[in-house]
Amino acid sequence: MTLFPAFDPRRRLPALLRAARRELGATAALLIAALSALAFLSIAEEVAEGETRAIDLAILDALRQPGQPRELIGPDWLHVAAIDITALGSLAVLGLLILLAFALLACLRQWGEGLLLLIGAGGGLAISQGLKLLFGRERPDMDYRAVEAVNASFPSGHAMLSAVVFLTLGALAARFAQRKRLKALALGSAVALSLLVGLSRIYLGVHWTSDVVAGWCVGATWAMACWLAAFAWTRWRSR
Repeated sequence: MTLFPAFDPRRRLPALLRAARRELGATAALLIAALSALAFLSIAEEVAEGETRAIDLAILDALRQPGQPRELIGPDWLHVAAIDITALGSLAVLGLLILLAFALLACLRQWGEGLLLLIGAGGGLAISQGLKLLFGRERPDMDYRAVEAVNASFPSGHAMLSAVVFLTLGALAARFAQRKRLKALALGSAVALSLLVGLSRIYLGVHWTSDVVAGWCVGATWAMACWLAAFAWTRWRSR
């Protein structure tokens, strides 16, 4: 007689699938967190070895007039729109959104959700700055930059923090929404805003493409980790 019974996939798999269907949101969040973390580690390894520089530079050149790194492709209104969109991922704008959202949650006495928002944003900022110090990657040359930028390049803080804040806000909005269409709209809008902010950083030449993709990955990982922690805490309290 063994202390631990042998794992039989034929018997256990149906039970695991039933549990996954019951907790579809948690299962999806766990899957997203795991895949995003693996993607970030893969990108970080390639960046550290310098394997992404060729494609990063090729993408920047493709977004510039031939032989003129200071001249963006596209009409003038697109340049202005990119600058406006990239501001959505700044600390000032995201900080204001967090304060307003926290005030709303406080008025509704949703203290747990408010705390989740603050921890997610604060933790995301700390992770972003820590990774920037760890890798210390240089930004693209000044000739490519259409706007000013400070500190290290990898990962993109705008891409990461916008993913953390917008995904968290989207998840909170989806939780309070009653209809599935509204839930999908909230989450879809959060993803779209995060993608637009990241793409604007590449277009404006202040980040390499690998910086932005890595920022999305680590931002999604942290946002889903916070959501899973809040989900587990809620379930534990209910029991």
